[in-house]
Amino acid sequence: MRADTGGEVRHGGAGVSATGHPFRQFIVKVHGRCNLACTYCYLYEGPDGTWRTRPAAAPPAVLDRTADRIAEHARTHALSTVSLVLHGGEPLLAGADTLGRLTDAVRARVPAGCAVRATVQTNATLLTENHLTVLSRHGVQVGVSLDGGRAEHNARRVDHAGRPSWPAALRGARLLADHFPESYAGILTVVDPALDPVETYESLLELRPPAVDLLLPHGNWSSPPPRAEGVAYGDWLCAVFDRWWSAGRRETRVRLFEECLALLLGLPAAGESLGLAPFDALVVETDGSIEQVDSLKSAYEGAARTGLDVFRHAFDEALRHPGVAARQAGPAALADECRSCPLLSVCGGGHYAHRYRAGHGFRNRSVYCADLERFIRHVAGRLAAEAVPATAAREGGTP
Repeated sequence: MRADTGGEVRHGGAGVSATGHPFRQFIVKVHGRCNLACTYCYLYEGPDGTWRTRPAAAPPAVLDRTADRIAEHARTHALSTVSLVLHGGEPLLAGADTLGRLTDAVRARVPAGCAVRATVQTNATLLTENHLTVLSRHGVQVGVSLDGGRAEHNARRVDHAGRPSWPAALRGARLLADHFPESYAGILTVVDPALDPVETYESLLELRPPAVDLLLPHGNWSSPPPRAEGVAYGDWLCAVFDRWWSAGRRETRVRLFEECLALLLGLPAAGESLGLAPFDALVVETDGSIEQVDSLKSAYEGAARTGLDVFRHAFDEALRHPGVAARQAGPAALADECRSCPLLSVCGGGHYAHRYRAGHGFRNRSVYCADLERFIRHVAGRLAAEAVPATAAREGGTP
């Protein structure tokens, strides 16, 4: 089977509904280039080079039409809230005023009663007081991408001349934390097994983030993630979890940990890495192309492509794309061994991009399967250990 763009469809689609779950997260590539040249970047150093053929910055017509399409989708599905993620590349290369205008346009066009939560994800090197003032005025939250809170953690994050980005990134992060805390969304960090887990986490706490998002590096069965000798990603996550859990207070939110705890307790949790909640994000590229999320580009050339664009197609048409439908199919799209696993409701098969194997598509267990099992069982054990004293106290008459 072949997609309308000529790319091979490698997404499993058994039992997929033709209607789909509405999109609620709209990732808009306001700028398709980056001022850094991180040596491990899956987007610019990975197998998909489609970014080279697209305009560096999204033209005003693309952004205007995108705002229309978001409003149309919100109206069609009576959405009470949508997430607008201003992305890149480095989105601040487009200018803070551009980000503010797009945010205002979306808010003005969605139906009354639909809240728009806007966030820009930046490497922080271009953050200035003026930029943050503009973003704050337009109600745009700022998320920062860093590998840790110290220079040595960010050694691979360099500019195109090979110069370290850390001094500028640190200035931007401190400016955000010190003077615009109401705009601070948090820090996104890709796990590096070569770094000490607790030291990395505590270095991030020094930047006072309201939230930390820990992501496993994008890898798959055909292109495995880097592994430090004698260190497992599961063990790394467990070490940080224990530090976070034992703090005695909520120093910061860690989405992966809170989602895991919620799922273990039978509560709903939405995320790419865990759980079975329907996937609800799409990307608009700088040329107006409608794509699936960038993480798929770590698998193969064209993996995120849909053949749709904002000028000719409503977002509802993307819901019918085989790749999107497969991600919304729940257990029906998972490997047999995942569907029979006792951890299914929590793990959810892991991140979709991490299941890919050349020649076999995405209907495989995650390349991080053993790490996820180690982490989930560890969290479950800590949760159970806390529950036993509480139960004993209640049975003994203690209120």
